[in-house]
Amino acid sequence: MRRYGMCGCGSGRGCGCGCGAYEDARGFLTKEERIEVLSEYKKSLEQEAKGIEESIQELKKKSN
Repeated sequence: MRRYGMCGCGSGRGCGCGCGAYEDARGFLTKEERIEVLSEYKKSLEQEAKGIEESIQELKKKSN
């Protein structure tokens, strides 16, 4: 994943979490870069939602 100044931990610019998102980060993104960042973020959220759904299904199986 290319990083264009977006913190990997989600806490925002200059959070100091050590995720490395701000190493060599520029202040302004091109339209194409912004689209790439948002598309990757969307994919990450979709994968997270899938993992959550799998966890819910597993918990339901165990409770039956």
